[in-house]
Amino acid sequence: MNSSEICQKYLDFFKSKGHAVIPPAPLVPPDDPTTLFTSAGMQQLVPYFKGQPHPLGKRLVDAQPSVRLQDLDAVADNRHLSMFVMLGNWSLGDYFKAEQLPWIWEFYTQVLKLNPARLYVTVYKGSPAAPRDDEAAAIWRSLGLPEDKIFFYEDNWWSRAGGPEKMPAGEIGGPDSEVFFEFTQIEHDKKFGEKCHPNCDCGRFLEIGNSVFLQYEKQKDGSFKPLPNKNVDFGGGLERITAAVNDEPDVFLTDIFKPMITHLEKVTGKPYSGNNCPPMRIIADHLRAASAMIKEGLEPSNKQQGYVLRRLIRRSAVKMRQLKGTLDPRDFPEEFQEEVNRFKVSLERGLREFNKLAPNQMGVLSAFNLFQSYGFPFEVIVELFQQRGHSLDRQEFDRIFAEHQKLSRTASAGMFKGGLADHSEIITKYHTATHLLQAALRQVLGDHVQQVGSNNTGERLRFDFAHPQALTAEEIKKVEDLINQKIKEDLPVVKTIEDKDRALASGALAFFQGKYPDKVTVYTVGRDSQKDWFSKELCGGPHVASTGEIGGVRIKKEEAVGTGKRRIYVVLK
Repeated sequence: MNSSEICQKYLDFFKSKGHAVIPPAPLVPPDDPTTLFTSAGMQQLVPYFKGQPHPLGKRLVDAQPSVRLQDLDAVADNRHLSMFVMLGNWSLGDYFKAEQLPWIWEFYTQVLKLNPARLYVTVYKGSPAAPRDDEAAAIWRSLGLPEDKIFFYEDNWWSRAGGPEKMPAGEIGGPDSEVFFEFTQIEHDKKFGEKCHPNCDCGRFLEIGNSVFLQYEKQKDGSFKPLPNKNVDFGGGLERITAAVNDEPDVFLTDIFKPMITHLEKVTGKPYSGNNCPPMRIIADHLRAASAMIKEGLEPSNKQQGYVLRRLIRRSAVKMRQLKGTLDPRDFPEEFQEEVNRFKVSLERGLREFNKLAPNQMGVLSAFNLFQSYGFPFEVIVELFQQRGHSLDRQEFDRIFAEHQKLSRTASAGMFKGGLADHSEIITKYHTATHLLQAALRQVLGDHVQQVGSNNTGERLRFDFAHPQALTAEEIKKVEDLINQKIKEDLPVVKTIEDKDRALASGALAFFQGKYPDKVTVYTVGRDSQKDWFSKELCGGPHVASTGEIGGVRIKKEEAVGTGKRRIYVVLK
């Protein structure tokens, strides 16, 4: 069974249990300045966990492409990925453990035909802060799991802050229960003793799903109060589930990655085995993630998401060079060749500077200069120093690198808080201002203007749109004046839930139509939401009640970001 079939079976199964399929969120969240990428399916659902009604109801299911940069250094093993597809289902105050655990067991054992004898589960062990999850354990026993396949761990707890002890008052969280598949062909690592367990690292067990039960609210006295509406948040990586279904411990040998691995064997002339596996895995993973980012309109750059994209491509280039001994951009798919060639030029320029160094100049600072000025990854720097008969002081290099990272983190404070949507007052203003900007651009420039991307932070909004040439100073002033006029008129912003086709027929804009469900949330800016309106869009983000709350805007900059593509930066006055 291939990955596409498994994904469809999952969606169909939960549709049969009354779940509505929701479209995946963009990889780059447009209104969440706390994170660079969507890292989980639940990210777009945070407002609904907090009580906002979802237009499709209380039972939801989806397949969400996700990026987790914290797994980047672990990619070289057989199961970690920087980008994956998370299969998810949610209950927003509807069903709970008694339904969720039997359903996921049914999906694994009856729909996917996994052998129950090779499935293990974990539940929350309990701590002084929160009780052991005996309810989940009892449900697993009722489904036929023997006691020796049910493991209790303190780590089986989810909250934004971490374990129950770390949660602040007012935070919600709860226990979770994971399912693991056992690969019997993998011998357990002897360092774990005679019997390894689901949470060991020997590769014998692979986590294929986790049901999170958001059921508690932390009180000021440190105790936990049960929530009146209990939520379920399930996530299971499609790549890992596919590996389990095909009894293949290496996710890179499933249909998802096999074509790329075969291509790498061909261009390098080396087999996917032994020491060749880690670099080939890194290349296959990174290029898959980079391809998804490019399809969403990202371009390699030195800032934020563009920097991550550049890093993925260049790290792939380093590994290809490691495998072949040379770097040829033609070994890469066409969409990456320009960036690989740019990196190759940078490498060659850096090598010329490196070769000028005298032996007494071969220190940590010169090594760090190769990293910072020419983009040399650490692996290349080590290789160069070893060729010249010098060792690199990794501890000192790491110290300097840490200082560099500290400065970078200070410059982008707040970017890595775990991806929980920021619906603060200022973000809400910027989001609604984005609607006004799009309407104004179309009115001033023409209906050919189409949104191709956006990103809002607490300091500005950024809007990408299709337009063939630079805006004149007069056009920029007209757009800015029109937005501020609509803000001054203090127009109401009205939210409705409508059929998608009906909303589009009424004139509502939706430039990502394929990503919207049949029932959609529509925001209309105007005195009459039926006919006398300035802006009408399909959208699920946060909005002000009326345009007057925005205060006023100023267009800070307008620039090109590609052929036929412009970018505008707007700040609040």
